[in-house]
Amino acid sequence: MMDGTSFGSTRLTSVEVCAGAGGQALGLEQAGFDHLALCEIEAHARATLRLNRPAWNVIEGAGADLKTFDATPYAGVDLLAGGLPCPPFSVAGQQLGARDERNLFDDFLRIVGQCQPKAVFIENVRGFLDPTFADFRKRLVGQFRRRGYAVDWRLLNASDFGVPQLRPRVAIVGFRKGAAKGFTWPEPVGAPPPTVGEALRDQMAAGGWPGAAAWSDGAQSVAPTLVGGSKKHGGPDLGPTRARRAWRDLGVEGRTLAEAPPGPDHQGLPRLTVQMAARIQGFPADWVFSGRKTPAYRQVGNAFPPPVAQAVGAQIAAALLRARVPCDS
Repeated sequence: MMDGTSFGSTRLTSVEVCAGAGGQALGLEQAGFDHLALCEIEAHARATLRLNRPAWNVIEGAGADLKTFDATPYAGVDLLAGGLPCPPFSVAGQQLGARDERNLFDDFLRIVGQCQPKAVFIENVRGFLDPTFADFRKRLVGQFRRRGYAVDWRLLNASDFGVPQLRPRVAIVGFRKGAAKGFTWPEPVGAPPPTVGEALRDQMAAGGWPGAAAWSDGAQSVAPTLVGGSKKHGGPDLGPTRARRAWRDLGVEGRTLAEAPPGPDHQGLPRLTVQMAARIQGFPADWVFSGRKTPAYRQVGNAFPPPVAQAVGAQIAAALLRARVPCDS
């Protein structure tokens, strides 16, 4: 059993797998969850988690791999969350689904059995909802049901939650029978998100580039979805040709990233830095990323925007806390 950090407390606990650079974990922290453990296989991402939250229990050694992670010490945790790898369902990949070696849904289900969380929260790409994967989704619902969970999913756009990027993502949420009460999906914030120009104006001007203001005035839409690539493919660029074309329409050179903001003598289109990309993802300004440009950007590009994770996490937390209140209170 876990160490009792939250039993009898109004705080909620979580275990995070495939934690990456902490986008989902940060959002859940903001929603009121205390992380008991974070499992992440990539060394640079683990370093990022420790740099930003030294108190978090970032698992090292064999347990850093989801396939060998043992969740039994955290039995009874409130929430098991994770951003499971997207290549099995991504249109940028071969959409092999269950046949993809990177499909970790079965491993996630194993961990559900080990720690019996009250709730689960998985994020994945829009391709998860493709008709191609109808049988996979049906099987997944059945597997959760046999373990005592009812699951549902919703396609959410990050731009609906104040993030200057469209970034459609599927949120899969489930609850163990009797563990929650009245869960509802988060509603869009209502106000439009900042444009790319508004979000990055100060960073583009930070190096003394005299064209920053004019560039900002011209970049008047949200960003296309950032693409981080996988450890097998992808580098420090803003995605395939179509994505780079969309960035070019925003006045950004997307073939590479820059080490620093454009300087006083800069000519041509500016490039994004890792820090600029992080802001496009909704990370706070003080969140730092381990590694040089390529591994740092890969962490950013693959992240789940913290504001979206916070919005979903707040609804999960509310449902769990409502279930704690006696009916006659």
